[in-house]
Amino acid sequence: MSVPVRPLAAALADGPVVLDGGLSNQLAAQGCDLSDPLWSARLLADDPGQIEAAHTAYLRAGARVLITASYQATFEGFARRGLGRAETAELLRRSVRLARRAVERNEVERSAAERDTAGEVHVAASVGPYGAMLADGSEYRGRYGLSVRALERFHRPRIEALAEAGPDALALETVPDTDEAEALLAAAEGTGLPVWLSYTVSGAATRAGQPLAEAFRVAAGRGQVIAVGVNCCDPRDADDAVPLAARVTGKPVVVYPNSGETWDAAARDWRGPGTYDPARAPAWRDSGARLIGGCCRVGPERIAEVARRIAGGVTGATATTGP
Repeated sequence: MSVPVRPLAAALADGPVVLDGGLSNQLAAQGCDLSDPLWSARLLADDPGQIEAAHTAYLRAGARVLITASYQATFEGFARRGLGRAETAELLRRSVRLARRAVERNEVERSAAERDTAGEVHVAASVGPYGAMLADGSEYRGRYGLSVRALERFHRPRIEALAEAGPDALALETVPDTDEAEALLAAAEGTGLPVWLSYTVSGAATRAGQPLAEAFRVAAGRGQVIAVGVNCCDPRDADDAVPLAARVTGKPVVVYPNSGETWDAAARDWRGPGTYDPARAPAWRDSGARLIGGCCRVGPERIAEVARRIAGGVTGATATTGP
């Protein structure tokens, strides 16, 4: 069954849309082993049903945009497991089909009344940074020593493979610096798909140290970019980034921070306290955010609360934020 939807840009014009949360933490909650360098992308080959189940958990929580399991899926990464380019391209396309199938099966299982009130669901194909392929935490540093042109050559083949599967948008996400942003946008130009550009940040700068205003300006004036913002960052950094992105670009803002914990790449574990609070969502909305969700360690329960707070019309002025 095909579920028709409007273009994502049209949906954003009507108001905020809820994104899903961290795919990896939901897969871990389902009992999946994510210790492989391919992380959640490994399951595209080994256990795709788990990915579909994780998407379904977020749909049931109220997410209306599903981000595919292709963040760490690359030709180079799968080549290290002995897969050829044709096989990898098929796995990239599969990531989009799994999200679509979750939407369609969830639609069938809903009652007629639930279908009338649920709203349309979009699928965004995740395009993670070059550093994600290295699997050593490099996406939280950027500046890999590669030129913009070299990064564009790296990203283009998988963007083209994802586009062949027909997602509603491309999520150019967890981008650590402006060079990679330029490369990703150039690689996506020929697809005809809308994109959002989302930086991972620390304080008021990208992970590579560029001022956020400069980074957001990369997306200004580009018609293909339907939203710009931040993800996989401390929720407190998102508080200032959202109004800045809106002011600099005049575009809808996308915001999906992580739990507030810090990833220790050497120990392959999360450290520190969690600070993600769904009560922040109305303030992000009031500052211009139109795609609102969570990243690593933000699960379906918190996404359900984000959906309730946005739908309930709570204002940023009265919301109680976390630490």
